[in-house]
Parts: sequence; structure tokens; C-alpha cells
Amino acid sequence: MQTIVWWSNVVVLVAASVVDLGTRRVPNWLAVPFFLAGVAVRAAAGWHGLGQSLAGVGLALLLFGPPCFLGAMGLGDLKLAAGVGAWIGPSQFLLAFIVTAMVGGIMAVCYALWHGSLGKCLDNTGELVVDFTKGRLRQHEDIRLNSAKALSIPYAPAIAIGTLFSFFAR
Repeated sequence: MQTIVWWSNVVVLVAASVVDLGTRRVPNWLAVPFFLAGVAVRAAAGWHGLGQSLAGVGLALLLFGPPCFLGAMGLGDLKLAAGVGAWIGPSQFLLAFIVTAMVGGIMAVCYALWHGSLGKCLDNTGELVVDFTKGRLRQHEDIRLNSAKALSIPYAPAIAIGTLFSFFAR
């Protein structure tokens, strides 16, 4: 079963990364079947497999949902992460998420430096942290993906690197 999980993730995550780099979107035709197949394959192993799959999906929604709600991340990234969670379960997903966040942070800093806007990006991040500590979660114009002011990165490559790393760390 581990071979099916590995190759399914490699193929879909590489394809999602290529598409996201080219179009800045993770399409439903890729993310939704990946998610459904992950649940189905894990469920075929029994109730424990189904439970692990659904727990992985739940963790993905918990960790990737707030940035989507705030408009800082696209729904395609959330669906891709939920698909990863369905395939690998919650414990491996947690490691994948941590590595994904580190890779995404490095990518974001490099991208902001390239565009000469690191200070502005750090200011926006500071505003989000302050709002969060005060119990206020709201969308900010400068980070919403559909805003002309927003500077964003394709996140599927970070998800791919974090997920594939999690396989080697097990």
C-alpha cells in the first residue's frame, strides 16, 4: 500500500506544482480526484484506514482553512492539502505541514526580496499577528489573493516538497 501512496502523491504533487507555477491555480480536475482516491484507497484497508484518512483531511482543513478564510491562500491549495491528508493521515501530515510552512516561508521571503517588497510583506504579517492576538480575524486588502496589491507565491510546490520530505523522514 505504501507504494501506491508514494507514487500517487509524487505524480499529483509534481503535476499540481507545474500547473500552479504556470497558471497560479491548482485545478479541481486534479485536486478533487486526488482527494477522493485517497479516501477510497485508505478506506479499502478497513475502518482504521478510513479513520486515518478522515483525520488527515480534518487536520488539513484545520491548518490550511484559516489562511483560505482570510483570503491569503487559494481553495485549490486547501483541496490539494486535504488530498494529501487523505492519503497520508494526520501524523505524517503534521510533519508535511511543518516542512511545507518552512519551504513556503523561504519561497515567500525570496520572492518578496526579488520584488523589493520584503518590508511591506513583514508589515502585513505583523498586522495579521497583532489582529490574531487580539482575537480579530479579518481579511486584509494587501494579502487577499484577488487584490491588485497582493504579492503571492504559487504554494503547490511548497506542499509538494513538504509532503515528499515527510515520506523520507518516516
